[in-house]
Amino acid sequence: DDGARPSPRGARAPEANLIRVDAAKLDQLIDLIGELIIASAGAGLAAQQAAAPALLESATKVTRLVEQVRDSALTLRMVPVGATFNRFQRVVRDVSAELDKDIRLEISGADTELDKTVVEKIADPLTHLVRNAMDHGIEPAAARRAAGKPAHGTVRLNAYHDAGAIVIEVADDGGGLNQERILAKAAERGLIEAGAQLAERDIYNLIFEPGFSTADAVSNLSGRGVGMDVVKRNIAALRGSIELSSREGRGTTVSIRLPLTLAIIDGFLIGVGQAAYVVPLALVVECIELTAAQAAEANGNHYINLRGEVLPLVRLRELFGAAPATLRRENVVVIRYGGRRVGLVVDHLMGEFQTVIKPLGKIFSQLRGIGGFTILGNGQVALILNVPELVGQLIRQQAAPEAA
Repeated sequence: DDGARPSPRGARAPEANLIRVDAAKLDQLIDLIGELIIASAGAGLAAQQAAAPALLESATKVTRLVEQVRDSALTLRMVPVGATFNRFQRVVRDVSAELDKDIRLEISGADTELDKTVVEKIADPLTHLVRNAMDHGIEPAAARRAAGKPAHGTVRLNAYHDAGAIVIEVADDGGGLNQERILAKAAERGLIEAGAQLAERDIYNLIFEPGFSTADAVSNLSGRGVGMDVVKRNIAALRGSIELSSREGRGTTVSIRLPLTLAIIDGFLIGVGQAAYVVPLALVVECIELTAAQAAEANGNHYINLRGEVLPLVRLRELFGAAPATLRRENVVVIRYGGRRVGLVVDHLMGEFQTVIKPLGKIFSQLRGIGGFTILGNGQVALILNVPELVGQLIRQQAAPEAA
């Protein structure tokens, strides 16, 4: 037996490769690297202006090393989302007993990594979504058998990376959402006019209105008129978005799309008039010149024909009230978010830029379309576009004429 027993030295070997670090020290490291990036950009700009080849080469090397340090530091804050998912095993077990339902939890994508700060802040929204799926979504065993379903219900948690973001899905195989019931409740609360015709997406978005609930009775789990609006607000605070899809009788899926990190990103710098803006580089598909013919077509329709596909446009000059254009040439930055392509009409394309994300003050919390700011190498402030909000705003504008 002694020969088969591992030695204490061998047993401790895996632990010898690990070290515990206070999370506050990691946060301080990321902050310092952010300042290093800004200083590096300033040094690079000074080297360009000096037109000294040797100095420019040294500044380029420093910039490249800073990028490597940044990437290494950010990986230190990445943790698998599975630890958060596994906490819901007990939640599902306890709530199942309280509801007298047989509900099972399936987890996939547990190895998907996400910034520690984001993981900590999504625990509460996920808890509400899981409990909501069990209470509102999963039917009692008798109703499930009558519908030809298994007696036990299933809640699924899934995570995967998509275009520089992480998507977390909370799905159930319950009864789905009844659109007529949602419309009736919304009309009863005065959110819409009775008999109003809304697109499917807009009907589901009513669920995120403050105080909205379709529960018939108040319980420990639902019917209190709180929850989904708070979930949406918390996700928006993380520069994310939330969407709902459902098939009546088949189930509902809530998809949360979040940035991988809230600290430092690779950005694409664009200019409109005298102002500079940053778009997350991972969302940029391509950049094209807006021809005179396309500009004439877009003026009345806010879209262009891009190689046979309709591309909706967002004119940043109009959106942010910039001075009228004096340049003849305009450009379109094509971005993809959540499976949708949108074109941002801008004046200047200024290239890739390491972006240190700094939050806006409370006074600017209601500012639409802006998710933060960064400081350029020359000391100028550039605003970071909130792409989820811009895309959502465009979708609402497109849906309005359809509903009318």
